[in-house]
Amino acid sequence: MKNGILVLIIVAVLLIAQGGIYVVNEAEQAIVTQFGKPVSGVVSSGLHFKIPFIQDVNRFENRILKWDGDPNQIPTKDKKFIWVDTTARWRIKDPLLFFTSVATERGAHSRLDDIIDSVVRDAVSGHLLVELVRGKDYVSQSEERFEVDGVQILPQDMLGREEILSRILARASASTPEYGIELLDVQIKRINYVEQVRTRVYERMVNERKKVAAQYRSEGEGEKAEILGQMQRELKEISSEAYRKALEIRGSADAEAAAIYAEAYNQDKEFYTFLRTLESYKKTIRDNGKLVISTDGDYYRYLKEAK
Repeated sequence: MKNGILVLIIVAVLLIAQGGIYVVNEAEQAIVTQFGKPVSGVVSSGLHFKIPFIQDVNRFENRILKWDGDPNQIPTKDKKFIWVDTTARWRIKDPLLFFTSVATERGAHSRLDDIIDSVVRDAVSGHLLVELVRGKDYVSQSEERFEVDGVQILPQDMLGREEILSRILARASASTPEYGIELLDVQIKRINYVEQVRTRVYERMVNERKKVAAQYRSEGEGEKAEILGQMQRELKEISSEAYRKALEIRGSADAEAAAIYAEAYNQDKEFYTFLRTLESYKKTIRDNGKLVISTDGDYYRYLKEAK
């Protein structure tokens, strides 16, 4: 009988001890509540004690947590409707305040939805689309001009994407400490045009590419014409030089031939006259042809002597 009572006492002590001891690991932090009201916060890992059956342990993440918002359709300052998909990183900084204000991570996500979505919407609607997609150090390849409500905005007056995100984080972070939350980072995962605008943007991109292609084609045609013109000039120069040299050679040859003919003619003028006359006969007297000449003429002299 005594042994049974002793066993029951030991079991009861173990149960009470088990209910009064709890362990918090490195990735957790805890809040001890008594009848639903928080009495203490535990941020250090290890073995801890509580009052059994009266106090409860509520555990929270001590690691960095992720928040992903729903993509929102937001108009930019230059009246372009875009889809903005935002993400953030946060952690529970004050577990006691976190428990009393939002209680759970789902409640924290609900508060972050309101805070971050509002700040992102204000930031996107207050800036141009180019500011949201370009860095501050972006160098324009041409003299870009943007006009909003009749006011021109120069590239040097624009903010970069990093600066806009920094301002979003600063504004959103100012509203999270009251919930025991520390907002660490806010980033825009994706920016895209809405379907109605996307088609027009693609068409404009295609037209711009066609314009650039036409410009390159025109420049190529100009280069081609210049090269062909240069080739024609060089060809004419070569042909002219060759023709000049040919005339010089032909003139020199004719002069040399004339000199040879003159020298031969001077050696025997009668024989030269006879040969030239025979050549003339060969060209003028044809088959079935008639030649009417005077018998007293010099042209007939050799024929008459041949008889």
